Amino acid sequence: MKPSVIITLVDKKGHAGCHKGHRIGDSFDFDTDRGKLCPMAMHVAFPYVDIIRYGGKAPVDRNGDICFCCPDSDVINIFKIEEKIR
Repeated sequence: MKPSVIITLVDKKGHAGCHKGHRIGDSFDFDTDRGKLCPMAMHVAFPYVDIIRYGGKAPVDRNGDICFCCPDSDVINIFKIEEKIR
């Protein structure tokens, strides 16, 4: 069984507001909330999710978390990905 993957907005570095309206603390289940997460963020998240889903080791930051950035340079939302066992 594939693990559930939760994507949470944990920080913001850019000066503009998110075009999709995401705010720090928003969480998305990869399987059930795909249409709710910004397509640009989903595009960046997908390789990490794929690695996790198929048993690989995704790169981690200095805190041991799997994180990625929104590609919009005005926004730069920082998301964390967590694996949840169903």
